[in-house]
Amino acid sequence: MFSMWIIWRMTTPASPTHAAQTTPPHGPGPLAGVKILDLTAVLMGPLATHILASLGADVTKIESPDGDNIRDIGSKRNPGMGHIFMQVNQGKKSVVLDLKTPEARQSLLQLAQQHDVLITNVRPAAMKRLGLDYETVKLLCPRLIYVSCVGYGQTGLYAARPAYDDLIQGAVGVPWLMQQYGAPEPCYAPVTLADRVTGLHAVYAVTAALYAREKTGVGQHVEVPMFEALAQFVLGDHIAGHSFTPPLGAAGYQRLLTPNRKPYKTKDGYLCVLIYNDKHWTNFLQAIGDPERMQQDARFATQGNRADNIDAVYAYVVEAMQHRGTAEWQTLLDQADIPNTRINSPEDLVNDPHLNQVGFFVESQHPTEGAIRTMRTPTRWSGTPTAALSPYPGLGEHTEEVLRHAKEAAASTPSNPKAR
Repeated sequence: MFSMWIIWRMTTPASPTHAAQTTPPHGPGPLAGVKILDLTAVLMGPLATHILASLGADVTKIESPDGDNIRDIGSKRNPGMGHIFMQVNQGKKSVVLDLKTPEARQSLLQLAQQHDVLITNVRPAAMKRLGLDYETVKLLCPRLIYVSCVGYGQTGLYAARPAYDDLIQGAVGVPWLMQQYGAPEPCYAPVTLADRVTGLHAVYAVTAALYAREKTGVGQHVEVPMFEALAQFVLGDHIAGHSFTPPLGAAGYQRLLTPNRKPYKTKDGYLCVLIYNDKHWTNFLQAIGDPERMQQDARFATQGNRADNIDAVYAYVVEAMQHRGTAEWQTLLDQADIPNTRINSPEDLVNDPHLNQVGFFVESQHPTEGAIRTMRTPTRWSGTPTAALSPYPGLGEHTEEVLRHAKEAAASTPSNPKAR
């Protein structure tokens, strides 16, 4: 027996209209035909499955009767349709199952037999209590790829700890780095850094596991831990002297930590400038009337010397930038072929002419939310253009449809079925 709830059904979506000057072509996508069962919530997992949907995968999102708790976070016109939920759940079907009931668990196992991938960020211990852990599921679905997005690797000391973006940022040293960089006290990066970095790891984990299954014919369990993912992200820059045994020096990449690495204050605003290699420095010093400095000041003479004296070198730029206005600097730096850009706010990004020209934003009419703006995947594909996504789903919108099809498929499958 199937346990199902239909919370509400949305009307047939209208054809989207695109406001961008250049709209990329849509196709079935490179993952067309791949079926993904999405047991993720909040951000890390939903971001991964949203990207997979944009690449053409058929994604079915399993939600509790209360729904993903990120549905009501942020800007919204209607309950359950907050902006963060919208931006990472487009292109999915929503099925409501109360996995605490035996009927719902049976429904999920039947669905798993008809899918290529099951991805979850439910704690492994909870999945085991539900009888939905990998060891149990693979008995029914030997070809299933089972991806666990977890806080910490499950063979380590921290395996059972709760994990959220703020906690993981703290655990890998982001607040410490922010204070070293010049913040008055430790602080988090004002983006969901750990969730989004780990979500990208989950995407390649799924695609690589699908490729491996093509060669072996069997599925596998893939673990994607937040702590390790962000630790690799941070230490890639800051392991420094600890790359060697014994260490050759302290951790920390000084170019990224100097407080003088910042948007430079001009006479009337700020400008982001990167004077990096010998050519840049030669051109910059020539442009500001100090062409002899690289010969006369050893701190500026070579890339290595500048790196060793980065505080002083960047302090020199801080002082120089104060004597011209932003527009004058941009003209001067462009003529000198020195990379620079203005500082944008999120609102500026929404109106950015480049992003709009390349079709980054898609404007359409949602059946219940009206005019909306979403973002397409940044990648472009010459042979298999990315998929046009269906509207983000209402809670349980597809429950009846999906479970009915699953029941019909289960009835027509011989006993002891093999997964896809």
